[in-house]
Amino acid sequence: MRPFAQSRLALAIGAGAFALAGCASGGGSTGNTLPPATFVGQDEQVGEKYIIGALDELTVFVWRNPELGAKVQVRPDGRITTPLITDMTAVGKTPAELADDIKAQLTEYIQDPLVSVMVDKFQGTFSQQIRIVGATEKPASIPYRANMTLLDAMIEVGGLSEFAAGDKARLVRQDRETGRQKEYDLKIARLVKRGDTSANVRLEPGDVIIIPESMF
Repeated sequence: MRPFAQSRLALAIGAGAFALAGCASGGGSTGNTLPPATFVGQDEQVGEKYIIGALDELTVFVWRNPELGAKVQVRPDGRITTPLITDMTAVGKTPAELADDIKAQLTEYIQDPLVSVMVDKFQGTFSQQIRIVGATEKPASIPYRANMTLLDAMIEVGGLSEFAAGDKARLVRQDRETGRQKEYDLKIARLVKRGDTSANVRLEPGDVIIIPESMF
């Protein structure tokens, strides 16, 4: 074989080996990973203040004036109605902020009302939910809980479906400083099927988890 032909053959073999190495390393990966989280947190922290969302169920209590209180559900338009108060905006407020607004309205009828708002059943706003879509047993939008991890979210939705490509899943997160979305690689199959603790990551309010189906 001529020297020129030999060199071309060597280059072709080298290029093929490089391509195979790239495929073996998971070429479709975004290259972004999150640090692992413990299954049982030793440094549990209080979460962010709860923001009322549509369809939340609330109890409004007015001290010494029980007839002015009520159990209400936030309507899809984000408002509530209680005795003497019509169409007050509730979505986007903390329970304490809503209580202050109700108090301001009631001062027209009674002197120095003491108002409390309690959340009985919560949905939260989209910015406080974890949304899981794709190849899972029951895609869902679930309320975020303080110190929530990927494992907690997967338990909520019943795990992966039969044809899920769990190790090709992605997490989409809004960067609060820049306002831009970032994507991170998730290894859900490694976590739930093989018990790999390093694949468990901590979630944040507003995260979206996308699980594709396997091609085979």
